[in-house]
Formats: sequence, structure tokens, C-alpha cells
Amino acid sequence: MPEQFATAHRPTPDAAREKQRVALLSILGAVVLTAMKLAAGLLTGSLALLAEAAHSALDLVASALTFFAVRVADRPPDPEHRYGHGKAENLTAFVEAALLLLTVIWIVYEAIRRLFAETVEVEVTAWAFLVMGLSIAVDLVRSRALERAAREHRSQALAADALNFRTDLLSSVVVLLGLLALALGQRTGWDAGGWLPKVDALAALAVAAIV
Repeated sequence: MPEQFATAHRPTPDAAREKQRVALLSILGAVVLTAMKLAAGLLTGSLALLAEAAHSALDLVASALTFFAVRVADRPPDPEHRYGHGKAENLTAFVEAALLLLTVIWIVYEAIRRLFAETVEVEVTAWAFLVMGLSIAVDLVRSRALERAAREHRSQALAADALNFRTDLLSSVVVLLGLLALALGQRTGWDAGGWLPKVDALAALAVAAIV
């Protein structure tokens, strides 16, 4: 008689499909936001927007890892994994944190360079405001959906994704405020002692701090 595997919590097929559906929607959202932020950042020259684009690109990688993890974690125990495959979600959560750390290092480096070595003029456009407003709305919706699914299915990978998108929401607000300050300064001619061009780099540093 074959050796019995240790009893492990196994989700129902419907629960497994729900976890995968939420993770897949997160991937689609990351694709759209990454493309839009990158386009807006390149058009305006805004480091804060480029930092957000990099953050969203890593979100895309993290969401893909999450989708993979929840599929693997829902497999039943086998001879090589007697307690199931749940550790795949723990590993994915760890990888997501490492990717975010690498993003922070790049943002801080580029922001310091723009603050003290090179001044880059940022052209604030209505497109930039539209992109950030849409980003905030999308991040709010998907973070709530991921958080709800994570609680329901006890998924660490989905919980990590939800936390990631909550930080996206906050960092998007910071970038939006930085763009607003730049737009008002450029429109009124108020330069704040020559520091107006540095506002964008400061907003990027704030994004790094939030992440």
C-alpha cells in the first residue's frame, strides 16, 4: 500500500480558479499601466513618472510570478512534496520584495543624480495627469480585489501582490502631487529659489521611500 501523504489544506477547484483569475487580471492591469506610465515619462522627461513605470514593470513581473505561484501552490501533495506545494507562494512573496528593493536602488541613484549633478526640465502635460489619475483608480480596484481573494483563500502570494498595489496607490498620489506643483510653478513663474526643476526628483525619492 503506498505511503500516505501528510494531510494538507487543498482549495476547491472553484477557489483555485478564482485565485488564478484575480492574479491574471492583476497582470493585465500591470501591462496597461506600465505602457502608459512609460509613454508619459518619456514624453515629459519626468523621473517620477519613469520611476512609476519601472515600479509598474516590476509589478508586471511580480503579478506573473503570483499567477505561477497560485497555480503551483494548488497542486496536491506528491512523493517529492508530501506537504503540498504551498511554499511556492512564500517564495514568490520573497522574490517580489527583492525586485522592489532593486527598483528603489535605481530610483534613489537617478534622483540624487538629478538633484546634484544634472538638471532635467520636465514638461507637464494633461496626458501625465490623465495617466496618473487612471493609475490610482486601477490600483485601488485591483488591490481591493487581491486583498479580498488573499483573505478568502489564505494566499500569501495574493496578499503580497495586494500590498504591492497599495504602495503603488500611495506612490501614484505622490507623483500626482509633484506634477501638480510643477504645473503650478511653471504657470505662475514661481521658482522657489531655483528648486522647482528639482521637485520631480524629490517626488521620485518619495516614491522610493514609500516602496
